[in-house]
Amino acid sequence: MSDPKPFVFEASAEVKRTAPATERNRDAITSVLKGHLPLQGTILEIASGTGEHIVHFASQFPDLIWQPSDSDALALTSIAAWSAEYGGTNLMPPVHLDAASEWHIKDVAAIVCINMVHISPWSATQGLVRNAGRILPQGGLLYVYGPFRQNGLPTAASNEEFDSNLKSRNADWGLRFVEDVAQEASQYGLSLDEVIEMPANNLSLVFRV
Repeated sequence: MSDPKPFVFEASAEVKRTAPATERNRDAITSVLKGHLPLQGTILEIASGTGEHIVHFASQFPDLIWQPSDSDALALTSIAAWSAEYGGTNLMPPVHLDAASEWHIKDVAAIVCINMVHISPWSATQGLVRNAGRILPQGGLLYVYGPFRQNGLPTAASNEEFDSNLKSRNADWGLRFVEDVAQEASQYGLSLDEVIEMPANNLSLVFRV
């Protein structure tokens, strides 16, 4: 890894967040990752949020180095708080990283992005695939998880309601079409190798360079 500077965590500012969905989906995601992650190297998580996912992954994949990141200061504080409880040596300090911007990071074996695409502007997804295509090695993995739409397939009623709720909060948010993400990714040398159905009407998208 190089640049950006790690977030400095101060115990006095500790605000450890929780996301109920994490405990419900982390085992299913871990199961998919077991079949796709490399055996060694650094795994960069984009939009680590509370930090709960990456702490769980670090415990499940001790031979890999895990690098959390987020663009939100409160999220970075939460990630650092969860990381401090973990105590393992394969979890790096969180770094500030905006998915839509240019990433000053290298030496990454795979990238994981969970529940970001639908709750961020399209520019964040564009930045995700653009940077992934630039920094991942040949055969490198980009794993994206969340609720999506698919052309020609009905969308679950719960996802339709979720989409409406997201758009009412921010017009730039909402469920994306898998095909749109795949087309954007293809411009940067990423191919969609697999679409995996997940619990609660979510999908895992497996991209490779």
